[in-house]
Amino acid sequence: MFSHNEIWIAIDKLASVAGYSTSGLAKKAGLDPTAFNKSKRMSPEGKPRWPSTESLAKILSVTNVTMNEFILFIESNHIEINLHNAAPLPKSIPVIGCVQAGGQGYFTDAGYPQGEGWDYVDLPGFTPKDESSYALEVSGDSMQPLYRDGDILVVSPEAGIRRGDRVIVKTRDGQVMAKELNRQTTTRIELKSLNPAHEDIVFSPADIEWIARVLWVSQ
Repeated sequence: MFSHNEIWIAIDKLASVAGYSTSGLAKKAGLDPTAFNKSKRMSPEGKPRWPSTESLAKILSVTNVTMNEFILFIESNHIEINLHNAAPLPKSIPVIGCVQAGGQGYFTDAGYPQGEGWDYVDLPGFTPKDESSYALEVSGDSMQPLYRDGDILVVSPEAGIRRGDRVIVKTRDGQVMAKELNRQTTTRIELKSLNPAHEDIVFSPADIEWIARVLWVSQ
């Protein structure tokens, strides 16, 4: 009988051996990228959550590993992955409109994409550096002159943010905006507007749902 911890450790190691992050393996298998996040492994009440047999079947399929091999992997921490037959990780990333991104259900509390409503876009000029990257499509003129209607902004919630970086911010009341980080402390977040027609803004950290760095722009 395998323990809850042993199963999850085996999934993490399977992803690593196959050349994916855990979220990347979930995405490759057609699952929500957050399906195997550590936050999903325990319920809010502290009860263990086990991966479903469907989830296991999907990740074993994309890594060409049988259930018997996976069980042996749990016992021995060694597995052979036939990467030659595995389909390559696609370069397409999830995309959603900036206006739509202000709604509920599209992001986790930490700013990672989740749920339905996402499309996918191929970006030949950009290779994602992490599996959490996603894209936002600009609509309207509020981000001009830097970003125009139809531009695609690639964003990463995992990338470090420093003063002067261009960022996407989502506020607690559902506003999604592109700004430049001017200063961030424990009590205030100062954002510089990219559009001269709009004033700079100062927020309390409590007013911000998430903030993520802009990595690349397709214009």
